[in-house]
Amino acid sequence: MPDLHGARVLVTGADGFIGSHLVERLLAEGANVRAFCLYTSEGSIGCLGDLPPAERGRLDIRLGDVRDRRLVEDAVDGMDVVFHLAALIAIPYSYRAGQSFVETNVLGTLNVLVALRDRSTLLVHTSTSEVYGSPETLPITERHALNAQSPYAASKLAADQLALAYHRSFGTRAAVLRPFNTYGPRQSQRAVLPTMLAQLLAGRKEVRLGRLDTRRDLTYVADTVDGFVRAATTPAAVGQTIQLGTGRAETIGRLFEIARDILGVEAEVVVDPERMRPDASEVVALQSDPSRAAEVLGWTPTTNLEDGICRTIEWLRRRPIPDEVERVRV
Repeated sequence: MPDLHGARVLVTGADGFIGSHLVERLLAEGANVRAFCLYTSEGSIGCLGDLPPAERGRLDIRLGDVRDRRLVEDAVDGMDVVFHLAALIAIPYSYRAGQSFVETNVLGTLNVLVALRDRSTLLVHTSTSEVYGSPETLPITERHALNAQSPYAASKLAADQLALAYHRSFGTRAAVLRPFNTYGPRQSQRAVLPTMLAQLLAGRKEVRLGRLDTRRDLTYVADTVDGFVRAATTPAAVGQTIQLGTGRAETIGRLFEIARDILGVEAEVVVDPERMRPDASEVVALQSDPSRAAEVLGWTPTTNLEDGICRTIEWLRRRPIPDEVERVRV
């Protein structure tokens, strides 16, 4: 398989959870990495702050916003590959801030596509399993109907279709990757696994969660990142939508039991109504069929759920646990 050694690579959303791990992997591959991070008044580089100073020193860090077309065009200039991960991702917030999600996820993606239209640059665009909604059949294949059930999912679905439309209309070299639920070190404690782990590590005897019967297919972040790298080095991925998932799904209730058993603690769940999605918006199950990823990319996840949880716990033990961890919303 070709590698990315010496390639000029842009990662939008490099300051985020998956983005920072992708940057780390690309540096290890010997790529020349430009990291596009959301500008804040503090000049934060988000999760990239976890990288050793020597690795951060190898980055071309650009602060900006994908909603600003000129900044996007400047960032894209001279790149061989663009990994587009920048997005607003918090599903509960999308019920309150739909315009922000459209502007960032849809118009931001359009800015990337417009910047790439007359270039030979490869785009690896990031989708989400949420675009399927509650599935008609399990496991879910890439041919499953698309049925966005939240404003977040709708904005991501629109972005996916734009990427594929630019490929068909203008020959833009675009591949769409659709990760299922990625987890691991650096993930925000708004996500379900780190919020339950943080509460357990803080010694809570009652852990506040939302619905326990929903099922999720969790992929360790290093495996997800490997899928991104393979998509960028596999010509057959262009024009395709490819899922990244393990094919294993657990209920949130069972996930809690696994985490509690690994930690060897006694605790029980208290269902928190504030963590619940609207009934018609709840996605009841997400379970991938990873066959296409194996066939096209030669990709198979190598980290099982229990080992991935252990690695996430090790990372969380080295981080300060918020005093009010139970108020962090999923």
